[in-house]
Amino acid sequence: MKRILILSPHSDDGECGCGGSITKFIEEGNEVYCAVFSFAKKSIPDGMPKDITQKEFKKSAKVLGIPKSNLILFDYDVRTFPDVRQDILEDMYKINKELSPDLVFMPCQHDTHQDHAVVYNEGFRAFKRSSIFGYEIPWNNLSFNTNAFIFINENQLDKKLEALDCYYSQKIRMHGGVEFFKTLAKVRGTQIGTDYAECFEIIRWVLK
Repeated sequence: MKRILILSPHSDDGECGCGGSITKFIEEGNEVYCAVFSFAKKSIPDGMPKDITQKEFKKSAKVLGIPKSNLILFDYDVRTFPDVRQDILEDMYKINKELSPDLVFMPCQHDTHQDHAVVYNEGFRAFKRSSIFGYEIPWNNLSFNTNAFIFINENQLDKKLEALDCYYSQKIRMHGGVEFFKTLAKVRGTQIGTDYAECFEIIRWVLK
């Protein structure tokens, strides 16, 4: 059994980048934790409650099978991570001390969103003794190294799409919606000769 940590700058990033793999890992008996650093309250559409993204995240995590006890929640303001870089790093050090994960998923190294870039940079500092995979958020990525793939089956993909569908408040921001991610999984699967896959860049690979 391995201990796997997902670093999600905002509440839906982890599901976008590796939702199918999360379900796969849990089905295989691994421990999966997810740390969310912002619920982007300032970006919630007018007329919606300010806690809606947190509720959506918890519903999504339940769909994927992540236990409530494995959710690590922070409340940093969206688009301000560069200003609180050190605080985020300290939070990550604490998580690492408590969990010592075998594998960490985080945004890729060329993700242009300022919050994602901070999570990547500070995440590498905090978890550099673990294996680290960078996930793809295509509309943010300047470039992406497709050098690691994880097979997912149709059920695992369906769980990812169901989890993403929990984010009613974010549908306008999900470029193409859940159908985009189904198509992307097909493309990544085609690259390695299977029906569906998720793709990652290897940031650090540690064999223990």
